[in-house]
Amino acid sequence: MRVFRGFDHPGLRQAGCALTIGNFDGVHRGHQAMLAMLVNEARHRGLASCVMTFEPHPRDFFARRAGDPARAPARIATLRDKLAELERCGVDHVVVARFDERLASLAPDAFVEQVLLKNLNARYVLVGDDFRFGARREGTYALLDDAGTRLGFDVARMLSYEVHGLRVSSSAVRQALGSGDMKRAAVLLGRPYSISGHAIHGRKLGRELGFRTLNLRFPHPRPAAGGIFVVRVYGLGARALPAVASLGTRPTVENAGRVLLEAHCLEWPLGPEAGYGRVLRVELLHKLHDERRYPSLEALRDGIAQDEADARAWFAAHPG
Repeated sequence: MRVFRGFDHPGLRQAGCALTIGNFDGVHRGHQAMLAMLVNEARHRGLASCVMTFEPHPRDFFARRAGDPARAPARIATLRDKLAELERCGVDHVVVARFDERLASLAPDAFVEQVLLKNLNARYVLVGDDFRFGARREGTYALLDDAGTRLGFDVARMLSYEVHGLRVSSSAVRQALGSGDMKRAAVLLGRPYSISGHAIHGRKLGRELGFRTLNLRFPHPRPAAGGIFVVRVYGLGARALPAVASLGTRPTVENAGRVLLEAHCLEWPLGPEAGYGRVLRVELLHKLHDERRYPSLEALRDGIAQDEADARAWFAAHPG
C-alpha cells in the first residue's frame, strides 16, 4: 500500500482510481464492509483502490477554530494504526489530506472538480449513507451523483452496516470504549481494540516502584479509551505476553498532559533494557478501573500491585 501526503502526486492522476472518502477512525466493521466493496469494484474496473482520509479530523479543526477543543471527538486510533488496518483491508493507495482552512472552504463543486477529478482522477466514488462534503457540509450524495453523471464518473452509496441490530459507527465504538465495554468494542471493530507504536523511555518511575513498564505515546490528547486495563503485548517475542496497562495522563505523577500507554508485562523474557525502540502492539482486553490519583508513591505502588494481581486473576479465569 502506498501512502500519499496531500494530493499533488502525478502518479495518483495517471491511471485513475476507485475512491472512497472518510475519516475511518477505528476502521470498524462498517468501514471494512465498505472497503471490501471498494476493492472489489476497483479490481473489476482495472483501477487502483484509493482511500482519502483526513488529518487532523475535520471536527478537530472546527473545534479548534471555534476555540472549543472539547467539542472534538475522542480519537479511537492513531494514524499508524489506521493505516495498518487500511492495508489489511487490501487498499492500494491512501491519501492523507491535511484538513485546513483551504480545504474547509472549498465549495462542493470545486471539491469535485479540483480534488476528485483534477488531483485524483476518480473514476468511481463510493460513499456512506451519511456522507457530506464541501464548505459548510453543503455537498450531498445527490449533488455528487449529479456531478458524476455530468463529468463522467460513477457514484455509489453504501447503507448502514449493522451487527446484532446495532448500527456500526465510529461513534458507537467511542461509546463502547468510553464506557469500558471492551467486548462490545471488539464486536464493533471485528477484533480486540489495540494501540501500537514504538516503545519509548520514560522517567523509569515504574522500575523504581518495582514494576517495569514500556511506554507508547498516544499522540491525540483525547483517546476514546482510558484507565487501567488487562492487556496482551505483541512484539517482544514469539508470543503475546500478558500484561496490565495504564492509558491516560498519569494523575499521580506529573506528565505535562501527555497521553501514554504504559504496559507492565506479567512475564519479562528479555534483558533489563530490551524492548525499547521496538514496535509493539497492545491489545486492551478488559478494563479494571479508571485512572486514580494516589496520595503518595507508596499508595501508587500498592495500587499497581493490586492491578497486577487483578490482571493475573483475569487471565486465570480466561485462559487461551
